[in-house]
Amino acid sequence: MILNNLINFRRLSIIFVALCLSTLLGACNTLQPAAGNSPDTTVANEPAEEFANLSFANLSVDAQLPQKSDDIPIEIVIYQDTLEFSDFDSQFSMAAEMSMAAVVFESQVAGMVESSGSNIDSEMAQTGAPFELLQLEAIAALEKQSDAWYRLQQGMMMEPVNNKRVAAQLKWYLNHRGYLDRVMKRAEIILPFILDELEKNNLPAEMALLPIVESAYQTFAYSHGRASGMWQIIPSTGRFLGLKQNWWYDGRRDIIESTLAAIKYLSSLSQQFNGDWELTLASYNAGPGKIRSAVRYNKKKGRPTDFWHLTRIRQETKDYVPKLLALKELFGNPEKYGFEFHPISNEPTYTIVELEGQIDLALAAELAGITINELYQLNPAFNRWATAPDGPHRLLLPNDKSEQFELALQKVPDEKRINWVRHKIKPGETLSEISRNYRTTTRLIVKVNKIRGTQIRAGKYLMVPTATRSLKSYKLSQDSRISSIQNTKRSGTKHEHIVRSGQSLWSISRDYSVTTSALAKWNGMAPIDTLSVGQKLVVWTDKAPSIQRVSFTDTSARNKLYALRYTVRKGDSLSRIADRFNIRVSDIKRWNTLGKYLQPGQKLKLYVDVTRQSG
Repeated sequence: MILNNLINFRRLSIIFVALCLSTLLGACNTLQPAAGNSPDTTVANEPAEEFANLSFANLSVDAQLPQKSDDIPIEIVIYQDTLEFSDFDSQFSMAAEMSMAAVVFESQVAGMVESSGSNIDSEMAQTGAPFELLQLEAIAALEKQSDAWYRLQQGMMMEPVNNKRVAAQLKWYLNHRGYLDRVMKRAEIILPFILDELEKNNLPAEMALLPIVESAYQTFAYSHGRASGMWQIIPSTGRFLGLKQNWWYDGRRDIIESTLAAIKYLSSLSQQFNGDWELTLASYNAGPGKIRSAVRYNKKKGRPTDFWHLTRIRQETKDYVPKLLALKELFGNPEKYGFEFHPISNEPTYTIVELEGQIDLALAAELAGITINELYQLNPAFNRWATAPDGPHRLLLPNDKSEQFELALQKVPDEKRINWVRHKIKPGETLSEISRNYRTTTRLIVKVNKIRGTQIRAGKYLMVPTATRSLKSYKLSQDSRISSIQNTKRSGTKHEHIVRSGQSLWSISRDYSVTTSALAKWNGMAPIDTLSVGQKLVVWTDKAPSIQRVSFTDTSARNKLYALRYTVRKGDSLSRIADRFNIRVSDIKRWNTLGKYLQPGQKLKLYVDVTRQSG
């Protein structure tokens, strides 16, 4: 039935119920219940949790709500399990009975009839009519306002684009909904913070979708181009943006610092391209220099200079912007595509706890009452078993664990927050060897023991900081992640290779007849990564390496020579081979009968001093 002469339904539903529910849920934690059963306009007699956990999924909306004029003030009364809305003249009221089963609207029909003069059905006037409280959209509005994805929708600024390139990417996302489910779950930790920073910098909320394109919101992502973290920042850009990168810590994976750096970079790029966000995004992927060059080329040819007409860019960049615009369309219009969000609260789920110095991550996890893996997920920037000696001295912890951690940490003396080993220096040992054995750095050992230079003496003692647990316990440390990748079973026979001075991934891949990209992948690296002398690599191949052991009569343990048969490869020279094995060209000539030129496939006898192969 329709009640005449009433104001618009939405005005009352959104304003008054939103005010009531938000006030109730926010205040009930601090106010004490009133005694007795008398109505109280400020105190709830029932816990706030009952209202917070209501389910409205089964409500139907087939009744119209009585309306009220604008000029009569409304009083909100909280009484046991009922919310009552009434004007101060008692001419209009409605009560919302809150329960898990239903939300029922009660109106004082007689009062409304008297004030409105409407002809209302007599049965309704006598019995009162049940209605759904303010329909589902009011409840949905309240739920949306506390959800980060809704906040992202409200902050979208980019113009939508619907073309074949965007449609192709949208189709892929719609066909891989499981992938998006995983992405949304990963975003739960950091999305509210990203939106906070985008709003502070007045940037489009669509930029919060960029980590989906870059890394699927994986904080440990690492690309073939050496880009790292969920924002996929390369080392040089990271240094330019002020992100620390060292043996202990990589700021490109710090979910706070990398977000601040990425937003700073996006803001700068936007200014360079005069607020054109499509060119800004393209430059984030390819670099601003390459995009400016592509724009100049089009301008020279008299062609349009917008992103969609650029031709001198990589295919990866051509697909990059359409991917983000497809996500904008999907996340901006989920109902259109039958897409459901994984709810994410606008409130951060972590607390930043400041520390006074270095701490073992295993100990920190124990004090907080969480696993080491959970700690690494919140603090993925730490490469090793402890926080960095030179900072940052802080940890992100779950909200409900931070207080426990701080109280427990107060009971642990500073010197007990890292495990210390008293190491006796053996003859021939070096600082680099000792640091490798204890999974720490030479610099830290020198600093702790106040060593001048790098000279140490056998028989003396060093204090060395070391992990409290085995390497396997720190499953998400860099060493453990690489070890896991190297031990993954692949086709072929596994070979272990120890890097020697002058070697690179390219030269080693040639020795084993494998591709550089495959070798890098097997070892959790990028093809252009540099190697360290003594570093262990794994190689999977069915072919024997071009360096083979052979027996020669003049090799012996006494002179520490190791006999090798080396197969010459295309591009090799005597000087290159000599440099690789720390031998002289004259020796290679003396050991072998050689013509004027080396030929690929030619076999060479080499006698290598094994003590000189570690640099």
